[in-house]
Amino acid sequence: MCPFRTIVPDGPGGAIAGPHFADSAAYQKSILATVPDAMIVINSHGTILSFSAAAQRMFGYAEADVAGKNVKILMPEPDRAAHDSYMERYLETGVARIIGIGRVTTARRRDGSNFPIELSIADADMAQGRVFTGFIRDLTESQRTERRLQDLQAELSHMSRITAMGSLASALAHELNQPLTAIANYMEGARDLLDNPDAEALAMVREALDEAAAQSIRAGQIVRRLRDFIARGDSEKHVESLRKLVTEASALALTGTGTALVDLAVRLDSVADLVLVDRIQIQQVLLNLVRNAVEAMQRSPRRRIDIRSIATDNDTVTVIVADSGPGLAPDILRHLFEPFHTSKEQGMGLGLSISRSIIEAHGGRIWAEPADISGAAFHFTLARASVAEHD
Repeated sequence: MCPFRTIVPDGPGGAIAGPHFADSAAYQKSILATVPDAMIVINSHGTILSFSAAAQRMFGYAEADVAGKNVKILMPEPDRAAHDSYMERYLETGVARIIGIGRVTTARRRDGSNFPIELSIADADMAQGRVFTGFIRDLTESQRTERRLQDLQAELSHMSRITAMGSLASALAHELNQPLTAIANYMEGARDLLDNPDAEALAMVREALDEAAAQSIRAGQIVRRLRDFIARGDSEKHVESLRKLVTEASALALTGTGTALVDLAVRLDSVADLVLVDRIQIQQVLLNLVRNAVEAMQRSPRRRIDIRSIATDNDTVTVIVADSGPGLAPDILRHLFEPFHTSKEQGMGLGLSISRSIIEAHGGRIWAEPADISGAAFHFTLARASVAEHD
């Protein structure tokens, strides 16, 4: 890594300086110009000290525009408002929630549009103070995100509560299509690479074969989970952070949908953050609701999605996903959660039916009503967990 020990004293308005840094400036500049992922260095006050060339392309800012400013300008709400308190808590307690762990979240470009990212952060104590280096990967067109989406979607089948055999067969075909399509794509890519079988191409072929093998295992897991469902297998529930579930699922939902101009607002009740859920299943519900909202707003002049949570009582929390689309027609609303009823040209009408099955399996309920922002608002309830259960 480049020598970040050369960063200047850790002050609110710190900037890059110092004799050691000057000696290695050319070396550092060459690295920052070629690193494919965006790299941002900040001090313990959140002040941006270094902003790589990839970061400039990703966010639309020149380094001179952001140097000396707080890194939260690159974040949408609620992370923007909470960032400084996150930093203070980490510096006081040393308990890492992101640092050294990584997460999928959402970032904000200079033009105000949000986009999904994978964020990894490392910190180091320097003579001049503590610095934090963030590596950011744009997931908008990433194969990794597509594989993650397939992973989330493939694990749906065991929660489908459709009783008719025809519905089960359709759900199975729907889920198997994703890993089978991925396998076909990897095999076609491997075949094309063999036209010029040099060492690099062979390495890529091996990687493609590994991914195809992983997808074949995924297809087997889909069949196993559907079989477990028929046998009434229980879901695996753990105490999870609702904020983390919403952040990750909404970032994934906006990936690859051409939604640069969607205004996403997240307002979650911090009192009711811990919930007892199957993480994959609840993320799939959120993923489905956000994607439905995006599709409903395709022709809307204003595209806004609000995700809120409200502590209903000591035992439950209500999550609301609202959009500014045209809303739901009465004839659609009557059959909204029934399988094979859909208003989409290419839809199968299984998404909301499966979402209802998941929520009901968690002891909650899901319903829809008109939204305050003119479109539809989907509400669902989850069981709250206590701090003691989390510990």
